[in-house]
Amino acid sequence: MVDACVRPEGAAVNDGDGTLEAKAQGRQFGPLGTALVIIPTYNEAENIKKIVGRVRKAVPEAHVLIADDNSPDGTGKLADELAAEDENVRVMHRKGKEGLGAAYLAGFRWGLEHDYGVLVEMDADGSHQPEELPRLLTALKSADLVLGSRWVPGGRVVNWPKSREFISRGGSLYSRLALDLPLRDITGGYRAFRAETLKGLGLEEVASQGYCFQVDLARRAVKAGYHVVEVPITFVERELGDSKMSKDILVEALWRVTAWGAGDRVAKLKGKDKDKDK
Repeated sequence: MVDACVRPEGAAVNDGDGTLEAKAQGRQFGPLGTALVIIPTYNEAENIKKIVGRVRKAVPEAHVLIADDNSPDGTGKLADELAAEDENVRVMHRKGKEGLGAAYLAGFRWGLEHDYGVLVEMDADGSHQPEELPRLLTALKSADLVLGSRWVPGGRVVNWPKSREFISRGGSLYSRLALDLPLRDITGGYRAFRAETLKGLGLEEVASQGYCFQVDLARRAVKAGYHVVEVPITFVERELGDSKMSKDILVEALWRVTAWGAGDRVAKLKGKDKDKDK
């Protein structure tokens, strides 16, 4: 469905305004193909119909995969009703609540098996505005991965308490410094991947969740030399339902990012020692 991407020879570099440009002279990107918007759900009965309707209106040619973790509030049943009414909507019923990362990984596998050219991460609660999806897809025409970013010029958050903003900005800054990544919004979850990019990230090795899952995929993409671009988005706090953010998710992110950063530094030191011995 989509031509294979050619991986750039050079690493991605930051141009100073939050956008990553790759040293990929002569790089040719293949056509995008059909986009699959993956929407993980757990107790999103109040939101699911509205968000799917907005996606279908914003990008009518896109397909939607609702990955429901056996929501006790009936989200799965509502998703089935949507799928029965619209052939471009699919539903994945999962056994139980296993976390955001596991739901996305299952969605990625399903999308790749069905030959979609683009796979999009989107929250069910409306915080990721479907009306901004065309901007991400346009940017993906000349990129391997596009991040919807709250912390680049033009990006912003709406209805967030200062404490939540501090945690999010702090998490991205800490991850950026610990992992030496030229990204402003590493923890954000509004993203568009080319299929070939996902195939090259070693998804079978990913076991992280929540904030950490997003950091993990971003660092893998940059380390692999993929062309990553950040575009500004407006993140709107949910109006209905409960946030899935928890202390455990934050703790996992902190220790995993710290461990990754320490591992990278040890590897660099070992590499320098080997060079000296030559």
